[in-house]
Amino acid sequence: MQPEKVYAMRLAAVYPLLVAKAVRKGRTQEEVDAVISWLTGYAPQDVRTLAASDVTYGAFFRDAPHPNPNRELIRGTVCGVRVEQIEDPLMREIRRLDKLVDELAKGRPMSAVLRSAPDEP
Repeated sequence: MQPEKVYAMRLAAVYPLLVAKAVRKGRTQEEVDAVISWLTGYAPQDVRTLAASDVTYGAFFRDAPHPNPNRELIRGTVCGVRVEQIEDPLMREIRRLDKLVDELAKGRPMSAVLRSAPDEP
């Protein structure tokens, strides 16, 4: 899928897919919201509000209030592409979220998914 099409997709169409992927593997919507909040700086309730609106996926990431500086620590592959090697900054942010949700669905502890020490909140 071309990046422009991904950016134009409504968050309302993508968010339920992210949640469903995690829930199928025994995780919760609250955990998905925590991952999204950690990555973007949106409060969990803002994530849900935006997911019920007409905001596009691209605008959701472009307007993120406080992108986490530790997001640079997210490495690995999503759909066969190394996240850290994606040149388009907006697509790299989108793929970072995909990678985090994949890790959550695979059962990694939240402290590892959120790139924090086990004793950090």
